[in-house]
Amino acid sequence: MSEHIATLSWTRGETAFDYKSYSRNHSWDFGQGTLITASAATDYLGDASCVDPEQAFVASLSSCHMLTFLAICAMSKITVESYNDRSVGHLGKNEAGKLVITRVDLYPKVVFAEGSEPSPKMLERLHHKAHEECFLANSVTCEILTHL
Repeated sequence: MSEHIATLSWTRGETAFDYKSYSRNHSWDFGQGTLITASAATDYLGDASCVDPEQAFVASLSSCHMLTFLAICAMSKITVESYNDRSVGHLGKNEAGKLVITRVDLYPKVVFAEGSEPSPKMLERLHHKAHEECFLANSVTCEILTHL
């Protein structure tokens, strides 16, 4: 099928290496010049100016859902003008007491071309199919809900 590569790099630098002192900042290199500085969530002593892994996880699920939704719409001859989503991941404990993202809520706002607007029931079916076909949604155990 395909491979998807990301290279992570972190160095200690000049700071002490104890829990409260070391930098959580690191880089994600996706190749082709795409480099992102990431950190831990601020609750875990990360840098608020950086994306954290939990945000990236939520964004990835939202992005995969959108890309799948757009593909389904295009194949169904339903023209989409814009798509925006403010997704929210919820960190909690699983049955084993481990911290996990327990649920991701998607709040997509889709604008369709005039004459291409699906009915509310059809819109719900399109999002349901996007969820069922999303590679990442099929790869995780957390609940993913779409709120229309």
